[in-house]
Amino acid sequence: MIENNDELYFETEEYEEIIIHYLELGDITYAELAVNFAMKIHPNSNEIKIKKLEVLLELENYIQAKNLIYELQESCTTNTDFLVCCAKYYSNLGNSKKAIELCESALELEEEENFLHNFIADEYTNLEDPFNALKHYKLALNFDFQDDYALENVMLCYNKLKKSDEAIDFLNTYLDKFPFSETAWYEYGQFYFAKKNYEEAIRGFDYLLAINSQSVGVYANKASCYEAMQQWHKAIAVYEEMLELEYTKAFTYYKIGLCYKVNKQLIPALNFFQKSLREDPQFYLSMMEQSHIYEEMGSMKEALHFAIEAVSLNENNLDYLKRLAFLYIDSGKFEESLQSLKKLIDYEPNRFYNWYAYSEVLMLIGEYSDSIEILNRAVKSHHRAELYYQLSNCYLHLQNTKEGRKMLEKALELDPNLLEDMQQKYPFIKDEAKKVKAKKK
Repeated sequence: MIENNDELYFETEEYEEIIIHYLELGDITYAELAVNFAMKIHPNSNEIKIKKLEVLLELENYIQAKNLIYELQESCTTNTDFLVCCAKYYSNLGNSKKAIELCESALELEEEENFLHNFIADEYTNLEDPFNALKHYKLALNFDFQDDYALENVMLCYNKLKKSDEAIDFLNTYLDKFPFSETAWYEYGQFYFAKKNYEEAIRGFDYLLAINSQSVGVYANKASCYEAMQQWHKAIAVYEEMLELEYTKAFTYYKIGLCYKVNKQLIPALNFFQKSLREDPQFYLSMMEQSHIYEEMGSMKEALHFAIEAVSLNENNLDYLKRLAFLYIDSGKFEESLQSLKKLIDYEPNRFYNWYAYSEVLMLIGEYSDSIEILNRAVKSHHRAELYYQLSNCYLHLQNTKEGRKMLEKALELDPNLLEDMQQKYPFIKDEAKKVKAKKK
């Protein structure tokens, strides 16, 4: 009709089906077009007006929706769809109590009970009332025992209410009635995983896999149980089963690599991190793990290379920046470390050691003026003796003895016990420290 600019006749029920189709697809533009066509042909149809109300609510056009509710309220009080629309209207405006009241009126019509109980339960969840939410999610399950949404939320409510014994009793009763429920077995496994009863969690995941061996995510949960039990080879075996079902394998290769790494099997770990990168050349997690392994094997050049690659793909990861800065410093590449250190003080100005390390490297490359600038910023929020010892060293190197002595006096006031260590790091301080002590006497 749209392509040919036609206006064909459809019955009210046919238009309703077309509108419902587009609403279910989430294509609100076409749902609105269908409503407009329907209203031209059936301008007095309450059913079409109710569908228009649904579209207005999806478009968040609450002024028109409100006007249409007033127009329909006398003639549609026994229409479930209308009452649901009204409940959605009040729910969207944050009036959960009114929404619940309307849903309870709709329940009296004995239609869509499963949907309505879920709706009411969701509103109680919004009101932070898990007790009543639980009651209605259970009622929703009574009307559709295969309602996974209601089942998952029953378990969430029990968790919020801290009623773990009741939760597992409910789940066991449910599984007695419906032993082939994948969602129930998944919840069973998750419940025992949270309780750190990993053997029972594995039992639940195994039942689920017996029902559906293609549940890829369940293999990951089962492997996590073995990891928690430090049974690394069993975890690896599960991940290898998982590989046979996956289309993208980079993350699973990475997880296998981690298991080998924790088990101190560095060469197999390295092989799997490399496999991960062959699957996805930009998988920075595997890059950084390779960096760690090469460092442990004493291959610092490779460790630095993979850290650089990982940071280039995840520039704002603070842990990665710290590691890269450390590797540059360890390799004697002080100037290269400055970019990472600068980012660290920008992102984490409240961490004292970021400032301390940055100024330290500046001193190592002889940039004492720059170091003073950084340290003067640092002492505004970190009144630490170490920073004043560093300032003293900088001023003394720049032959500003007056300021150097002044900073040293502050450092000694804050923490004189650090002097011996600081004199070893900064020999220029040694003679001045004697003078400062003599002056005090």
